[in-house]
Amino acid sequence: MAKRTARRAARRMQELAHYGEDSNVRRLFDEPKWSPLDDQKYARTDEPQQKYRKNIRAQNESQQKMLDAIDEVPLVFACGAAGTGKTYLAIAKAVEALDSGAVRRIILSRPAVEAGESLGFLPGAMEEKLSPYLRPLYDALCDRLSSKRLKALMAEGVIEIAPIAYMRGRTLNNAYIVIDEAQNCTYGQLKMLLTRLGWNSSMVVTGDPAQSDLLPGMSGLADVTAKLEALGNVRAIHFSREDVVRHPLVAEMIDAL
Repeated sequence: MAKRTARRAARRMQELAHYGEDSNVRRLFDEPKWSPLDDQKYARTDEPQQKYRKNIRAQNESQQKMLDAIDEVPLVFACGAAGTGKTYLAIAKAVEALDSGAVRRIILSRPAVEAGESLGFLPGAMEEKLSPYLRPLYDALCDRLSSKRLKALMAEGVIEIAPIAYMRGRTLNNAYIVIDEAQNCTYGQLKMLLTRLGWNSSMVVTGDPAQSDLLPGMSGLADVTAKLEALGNVRAIHFSREDVVRHPLVAEMIDAL
């Protein structure tokens, strides 16, 4: 017993010498000799550090054009290469508009089209059926909102999942609408969606015409964008491989494929 007490006292003295008297950090094991305060030992300065940003910041000129366009006009098309941040910027601006009181609700819509394989019948309510298709939007929302607040806003209807099939006849006032993966919408669907825009509302349509999962010639995104970008209150931002903010290999694959 005396030896055990002596060892504890010696270990306590070592901890005080290493961490200081005011520290609440205690070493649990003798090996490995690691301390959470010793951040320099395990810091990785060779890789960029990812962290949450309260205010989003453009990473390139195209992203800045998109952010400016969202602030200036009610309808914005963001078309182009994958991995350029189109969906994330749209969601971030939607949350920003909701927090500032500029709009009263966020409406998310995305075509329920599988990417090359059929999932068959999906059980559950409408929200549960659409959940797999809207996962990218959820991921972006979770990055801007806490999960608890996101669930509360969805329960209150402030953030709404609006299937394209049920959008006809609606007038979306005081809302921020995001139409994601619009390359999987037909010309008629996009015409119907765009004409839902109401007073004091903004709409952002994102998609990559080169990655449509519809049959050739059925996607209406390119045609609708070409016809509407000439209007004064409509902006079309075209992203290219130089604007990719994912892994650098993504930009190389876009050219190779």
